[in-house]
Amino acid sequence: MKLNYTKIGDYLLPNLALPEQGNCFFGKYGRLRLAYLKNHKRVQYVNLLTSCKLNEHLAEIDEQVNKMIDLLMKQTAKNQGITEQLKAKNQMAWVGAMNNIKTCAEEIILKEIIYN
Repeated sequence: MKLNYTKIGDYLLPNLALPEQGNCFFGKYGRLRLAYLKNHKRVQYVNLLTSCKLNEHLAEIDEQVNKMIDLLMKQTAKNQGITEQLKAKNQMAWVGAMNNIKTCAEEIILKEIIYN
């Protein structure tokens, strides 16, 4: 393999570039995972980045977390008896209960998946 070099000051530095990666879109949880990897799991971050798997990993985490939060919210709402009838009868109570459930589900998922 032939490398080209660029002279910067007194040093010759190799011209290295990562191959083009496909467009992967990720949301809130992918960004949280990215920040965690950069700040706390530096070796894993660099390995994913240099193997061109970082965007794919973040998109998978984001999708997985969104599915798990939806599932946890549905199960918890069912267990607590929060139904569409409550929504029709007392919307504020329903919104408060669902926000509480979502916060609890996010806390569980963040600990288990994002910050692990």
